[in-house]
Amino acid sequence: MPRWLKITLFLLVFGTLFYITHFHYELRPSDIRDIVLSFGFWGPLFFIFLYAIGPVAFLPTSVLSLGAGLAFGVWPGVLYIIIGATAAATTGYVMGRFFGRSVINVDRYPWSEKLFTQMERRGFLYVFVLRLIPLVSFDLLSYAGGISRVRFSAFVPATVLGMIPGTFAYSFLGASLASGSVTTIFIAALVFTGLIVVTYIFREPVKKWLGLN
Repeated sequence: MPRWLKITLFLLVFGTLFYITHFHYELRPSDIRDIVLSFGFWGPLFFIFLYAIGPVAFLPTSVLSLGAGLAFGVWPGVLYIIIGATAAATTGYVMGRFFGRSVINVDRYPWSEKLFTQMERRGFLYVFVLRLIPLVSFDLLSYAGGISRVRFSAFVPATVLGMIPGTFAYSFLGASLASGSVTTIFIAALVFTGLIVVTYIFREPVKKWLGLN
């Protein structure tokens, strides 16, 4: 397929989805819950589909994750988020592989070249740590994995393992809001806040260790 045609098709799909999600709908976690539950038995599959198209439509992953907690509870909410987020990461990875830097402008970040170089050398470690301590956005890391040609067999398990703590925190918080229990909400908020604090504490040391200062 000619490069100009790939770019044109990507821009058409991206523009349509972006318009729908940002100007037609202002999604909140409760909206995600209502939409997903309206599909009944097929709700989990529809949720996974929503998550999978997130990198193209720029659907906020935090809203999707909280919505899963509201709709499904901690379990199987965590499972559906992990499957959906892995699908979204795969979408971003394939986009990075397919389009490269021609459409996805990652070069505007001053540390991008260093990130690409290091990911080519130690793909699994970099993806795992940056999923665990999100110094870069979820989608951007997926694009970078594809552009730097990290092995897919390393990219997927690193993504799954790295996002488990954050996935649990989001799902627990969403489920607690659905429960209406003040105690449960308080505990979930503590877990969520603790994760943010740990991320903040380790942010600079991890950047230094990964060579991304």
